[in-house]
Amino acid sequence: MRRFLLYVHTGRAAALQAALSVLEELRLRGVRGVIMQQQSQEILALGPDLAPPRLQSFLTSGAVDIIDADAAPGDIELGIVLGGDGTILRALEAVRDVDVPVHGVNLGHVGFLAESEVEDLSITVARLLDGDYEIEERSTLEITVLDADDEPVAHHWALNEASLEKADRQRMINVAIEIDGRPVSSFGCDGVLMSTPTGSTAYAFSAGGPVVWPEVDAIVLVPLAAHALFARPLVLGRSSVVAVEMTLDNREEGELTLDGRRTESIRAGMRIEARLSPNSVTLARLAPTPFADRLVEKFQLPVVGWRGRGPRTR
Repeated sequence: MRRFLLYVHTGRAAALQAALSVLEELRLRGVRGVIMQQQSQEILALGPDLAPPRLQSFLTSGAVDIIDADAAPGDIELGIVLGGDGTILRALEAVRDVDVPVHGVNLGHVGFLAESEVEDLSITVARLLDGDYEIEERSTLEITVLDADDEPVAHHWALNEASLEKADRQRMINVAIEIDGRPVSSFGCDGVLMSTPTGSTAYAFSAGGPVVWPEVDAIVLVPLAAHALFARPLVLGRSSVVAVEMTLDNREEGELTLDGRRTESIRAGMRIEARLSPNSVTLARLAPTPFADRLVEKFQLPVVGWRGRGPRTR
């Protein structure tokens, strides 16, 4: 039997109502719905004013497979995510190791990863069930943390960005930047971002970094409030390796944050290395919308006066 993973923003009533609609559609088409155990527990703990009783009945009657694991099994065909980009990031963590494509239905705000809107949910689910979608790959970062003796102590990954920032709001951190084994600069700052093209419209965008098209194979390095004459964002190729060192004169710890969710303390003398991973994540896209159109739509950019040769959609 075909199995679809459903990943939901459990704090939004609209997402829970949408989840019920998706599960009912899956059952009508003979497809088994799958939900992570933690999400199931969160939904069952909610009152009837937030969680539809019929949705809770789905979860307690055996009509849905409940997975007691942090990662999805490999027989999942596709994941449907109901929420914003943060929910999609959490879903991708669950399916990354088994290479399951996900499709995001936007119930958040800007939502660059989510493609569909909840108003079109019925049509969206029907097309996904019919296999009427294309696969879009997104690059990820491979992060290695090394101690003061250059011994690896942790390995991470990120779809959007890895950020090294000051843990104490009243103090800066001092960092040294290395690219491809060569020193480039050192300065005091609030932090440093290492971003993928996907993350270039997230935290890196807010920090003044460039917008990079998703198909570009690149790492973006963005200093945060650096006390330096040269503190411009840098765009590096796939073969490049970026290293950010917490210099020995730091008295306070820094904090490494992956995709705004996972954190790790970084002390003086420690080093973070970032490179593009050979493993990407996959999104299920219903329409090959040009990225320029997504930028205009999401940021509501003015295009009045445009007289190009493309179709006059605006």
